[in-house]
Amino acid sequence: MRVVKFGLIVVLAVIAWLIIGCAKNAREGGRRAPSSDQKPRIALVMKSLANEFFKTMAEGAERHQQGHSSEYELIVNGIKDELDVNKQVELVEQMIAQRVDAIVIAPADSKALVSVCKRAADAGIIVVNIDNRFDSAALQEAGLKAPFVGPDNRKGARMVGEVLGKALEPGDKVAILEGAPNAYNGEQRKLGFEDAMKAARIRVAASQTAYWETDKANRIARDIITAHPDIKGLLCANDSMALGALKAAEESGKAGKIAVVGYDNISAAHDLVQEGRLLATADQHADRLAVYGIEYALEMLSRRATPKDKETPVDLITAKSLE
Repeated sequence: MRVVKFGLIVVLAVIAWLIIGCAKNAREGGRRAPSSDQKPRIALVMKSLANEFFKTMAEGAERHQQGHSSEYELIVNGIKDELDVNKQVELVEQMIAQRVDAIVIAPADSKALVSVCKRAADAGIIVVNIDNRFDSAALQEAGLKAPFVGPDNRKGARMVGEVLGKALEPGDKVAILEGAPNAYNGEQRKLGFEDAMKAARIRVAASQTAYWETDKANRIARDIITAHPDIKGLLCANDSMALGALKAAEESGKAGKIAVVGYDNISAAHDLVQEGRLLATADQHADRLAVYGIEYALEMLSRRATPKDKETPVDLITAKSLE
């Protein structure tokens, strides 16, 4: 009987040791490692898929996965409405429930998505922030460390603004159509535009958010043109808003008299730059942006380390650069 009891104790001890060992491996570095015979699953969570920029981002990510299908699986998600922060939170929660290995996210709100991404990290999921940087204070408060992979939006917007500055005269009036509030990239683009206008000694007569949307930008631009009939330029924090601003200038009978610049280099804006109707935009290479984030996630899964932030390219697009 004593031999049987001793044998049972040994078996239980071995089982306990195995369970502890497995749990330790799963928690190593706070991350869940996929087994050697299982490809990691990476979730791409984006903003509005109604925006061409994010459609291009998704297509670029899917092409990359198809070329590296033996290395990882990809789940692509996006929200319908640029401002539907709650839906994006829900998408991240779904990815946590599905126990993906990494989440690459372009947050709709720089603050509101931090807490759910912290829950993902606590569940052992790697989080990589792309496109729109998380708010640094919110990250610190939540205790979340997530590398940012994306362009310097302030620098890109300043390049675009400098083109407008050279086309105008000191003392001329312009207006800024801002991105959504609490979007870090929108804030940085506004600052970049302001930097360029200050250097050119051009007055910013108005600055309002149009929430990244064409129709809202159209209405706001028309109101600005009515309030400031001597306005000479409109600086738009993305190309969707630039399309609305251009239409507003045409509707106000000022086509060609009000210079408009944008940001993102979506196909419609690219064509308008080529035609000379849009003065400039910035290309932050949507087709590669998610790929940079995915590659970082794979590196983190492989090396068990958190890479530093990575600045990605942003290029000025003008009619001259397209010649």
